[in-house]
Amino acid sequence: MKPEQIAERDASATRRAYLFSSIFEAPFWTLQGMLIFILCKDLCAPLIQYTILIALRPTVSLFTPYWSALVYKRPDRLRSNIIIADVIGHLPFFFFPFIHSTWYLVFAGALFIMMKRSIIPAWMEILKRNLPRNTREKTFSLGTTLSYVPSILLPFLFGYWMDAYSGIWRFLFPLTALISLSGTLFILRIPINSALKIDTPKVPQNIRSALLKPWQNALHLLKTRPDFIRFQIGFMLGGGGLMIMQPALPLFFDQTLQLSYTEIAIAIATFKGIGFALTSRLWAAWMTRISIYRFSALVTTLAAVFPFGLLLARLHLSALFVAYLIYGVMQAGSKLSWNLSGPLFAHDEDSSIYSSVNVVSVGLRGLVAPFLGSLLCTLFSPVLVLILASVLCSLASLQLTASSKRYPLPTTPS
Repeated sequence: MKPEQIAERDASATRRAYLFSSIFEAPFWTLQGMLIFILCKDLCAPLIQYTILIALRPTVSLFTPYWSALVYKRPDRLRSNIIIADVIGHLPFFFFPFIHSTWYLVFAGALFIMMKRSIIPAWMEILKRNLPRNTREKTFSLGTTLSYVPSILLPFLFGYWMDAYSGIWRFLFPLTALISLSGTLFILRIPINSALKIDTPKVPQNIRSALLKPWQNALHLLKTRPDFIRFQIGFMLGGGGLMIMQPALPLFFDQTLQLSYTEIAIAIATFKGIGFALTSRLWAAWMTRISIYRFSALVTTLAAVFPFGLLLARLHLSALFVAYLIYGVMQAGSKLSWNLSGPLFAHDEDSSIYSSVNVVSVGLRGLVAPFLGSLLCTLFSPVLVLILASVLCSLASLQLTASSKRYPLPTTPS
């Protein structure tokens, strides 16, 4: 075969694997989004317990550099890195019918998020290697859109079952986990270029070196790329705003709005999914035309509007659905900006280290923001926390807009 035919074959197989794996994991992600509300509403877990789950979801990202370090300059490990992490992340959910401890739910939810974030650098590097620049954003946005489309309809089914049959979620989780894992069959077919030179790093001489190496690589990157640091500051503020409000949402939904599972599912999955699906391709087209900073500033501006939509829901429930529609639009842009910023800033370098820094920054936010949000809910009210979240997201928009004036051109890799 000619080189261009081989490239097209590899690109086609990669697109197929990414798209189908995204579709198959959609039902599981729909239930994942309701896990915190299950702890609050069905299991009556105390505030501190589901705050810990909220905090662990980002904080476990601090451990992901050790998993993603396995693929740094090792393209031969990209495929297995994703498959093994998927299996580990889904495995605990198969025991939900037999283990009734609320702490086990916290452990399972945190482990799944940790493994899913651990494979982001591997996925982004595969897309960077196997797909042409002009199709990378389109493939990513289509995959994320396809993962949201089933979420538009599934909440009606899941919400009805969970309202009608107490505890049925214990069986829905293993069923959807099995469906999600079936997507790995497509990942097995992703081509690995055997002719590509593999840069095998030296094996660290001791445990201390093995623990410090990923952090040293990240610090070196930040010291040498001030443009990337400014991007991280903006996303730290915006992400902190989104994260600080998370402990307030179960309380606000259950105590203030008194929502059923069906209403919660329709809001956080259906309307968010509609907003995501309708705008994902538009975000992808726009991302190739403007600075990553201006792009991200609009994302955080939409995030700043979201909490006020929730507050208006006290007057009429329709405001809740509009708020999550806006959230879905925001998240469509956020996923592109956050996931593809690694390949965007990397140019011809290995992008996995950039993506790893993105993931670690989520973990650092998780050490502070959820617990601060929980404390403010206890001392004051969820309303105050929602307003504070909007302020942080607004500050992120201002910082990213200022950065776009200093680095006005989009960072376009070859």
